[in-house]
Amino acid sequence: MSELTVADATNRIYESLQADNEDIDLHIAALKPALKREGLKEVVLDPSRLVQNNRSGRKLLQAYFRQRGVKVSFASS
Repeated sequence: MSELTVADATNRIYESLQADNEDIDLHIAALKPALKREGLKEVVLDPSRLVQNNRSGRKLLQAYFRQRGVKVSFASS
């Protein structure tokens, strides 16, 4: 089984968010080692691909990921 890249793991997270957070914890867990392999300290998400793209939705997502040990920032539009 090949290891996921950050891009692959991020795409799976977007798909999970679209599917009402199905298996989101598994995808976050897969993202953590991908970040480490690529030498990154945080994941940059595209706010336009989020289900709830408002300030409270982004802050909630950041808090959820932070509780699981992943720092999230958002790409500027």
